[in-house]
Order: sequence, then C-alpha cells, then structure tokens
Amino acid sequence: MKRNRLCFWITVAVLMFLYLPILILIVYSFNDSRFSSEWSGFTLKWYEKLWNDLDLWESLSNSIVIAICATIVSCIIGTSAAFALHLYRSKLQTVHYALVYTPLIMPDILMGVSLLLFFIAFSFPLGLFTIFIAHTIFCVSYVTMVMRSKLQNFDFTLVEAAQDLGATSWVIMRRIFIPLLSPGLASAALLAFMLSIDDFVITYFVAGHGVSTLPIYIYGMMKFGSTPVVNALSVVILFATFIIILATHRLSKDD
Repeated sequence: MKRNRLCFWITVAVLMFLYLPILILIVYSFNDSRFSSEWSGFTLKWYEKLWNDLDLWESLSNSIVIAICATIVSCIIGTSAAFALHLYRSKLQTVHYALVYTPLIMPDILMGVSLLLFFIAFSFPLGLFTIFIAHTIFCVSYVTMVMRSKLQNFDFTLVEAAQDLGATSWVIMRRIFIPLLSPGLASAALLAFMLSIDDFVITYFVAGHGVSTLPIYIYGMMKFGSTPVVNALSVVILFATFIIILATHRLSKDD
C-alpha cells in the first residue's frame, strides 16, 4: 500500500502542536533569564528557588493530604455505590444513578459556586475540610464509574460457590472480592488522586482565606510573574505525572 504523505505530515503537525509547547517549557525551565522571550544561559537556580520555597511545600502537603483522604473515602463510598447499582434493580436506582453521575456532567464552576453557597448557608467555616468534602463529592462519581465497569465482567458464580462451601461474608470479601477487584480499585484510586490533586476551579471557591493547595499556589505565582519558577515546578509535576501514568498503565495491563 502506498504511503500517503499528506496524512504523514498532518500527523507530524498534530504531534508538534501537542508536544512542542511542553518541550519549550522544559527547555526554558533552565533559562537564566526571568523572561521567556530570551535565552540567557543554562541555570538550575529556579529549581533551587523552588526547593527552598516553604509556602510551596506547605501547599503541596495540603494537596497531598486532601487527595489521599478524598481518595480513601471516595473509594469506599464509590465501590459501595457500584455494588448497589450493579446488584439491585428498582425504581429508586434511577435516583441513585442521577446522584452518582450528576457531578460528571456538571461544570466545575457551577459545582464550586453551589458548594460555596451550601457552606455559607450553614455557616460552615471554609478551609481544608471543605476542600476535602468537595473533592470527595466529585471523586465518588469517577470511582463508581470505574468500579461498575469492573463489576460488569465479574464472575459472581465464584461468590455463590464460596457461599455453598460455607464461606462467611468477610471471607468472601477478603478472598474473592478484594483480590479480583484490586486492579480496578487501584486504577480508580489513582484516577481519584489525580483529579483531586489537580483540581483548581472547585478548590478556588471552597478554600477560604489563607488556605492554599498546589494549583491555587501556582495560580498566585502566575499572577505575580514568577514564570521561571512555575516552569520548573511544571517540569517536576510533568515527570511525576508520567510516573503515575506508567503505574496506571501497568495496572490496567495486568487487569
């Protein structure tokens, strides 16, 4: 078959459009100049400044703690919701579907404003706990979606066989459900963790005064013109994301 050169160059153009800005970002994170319009030489001072920024590490620790807590709670609630949606059929499940999947289609800005109004209406102080609640709400939907797709291919005859042999509910959970669903649960947990640690819009509304997560801190740095430090931070986040993506791909491949 004769190769179509037009398709080849279109593919090259698309790849350059997607990845050339990332390459430029990596290169200019080592630029000695504060301004990205000129190259003044190679330096690591922006990474050194990034390493010594205590406010940045505090924001990063806030993001990690919130992401871990939201991931754990959303995995418990989302997996339970997935079991309920898969095993039970009733008219009430229509409402259950709506409650679970609404956060998936609702715009982030609308969810952020509605959660802010909810917290204000009940005089709930804004802070890390309100961020945790907000992140858990939208992470539950993604976990439920992932786990429900795993349950659709699950062989429940194994559970029936275990019950016939006298296995208790705890034994079935420990010996059957957890080992067989662990790859899907790990994928759901990684997805929830990445969504939580990356969220900006919803977090911006419910964070409150003096509370900062990593996306909010990066936004503040951009407002005050700390572009080289942001470039260095973006490169670090980029490589960390690649590691997580590789881990997710490995888990999906093993599933």
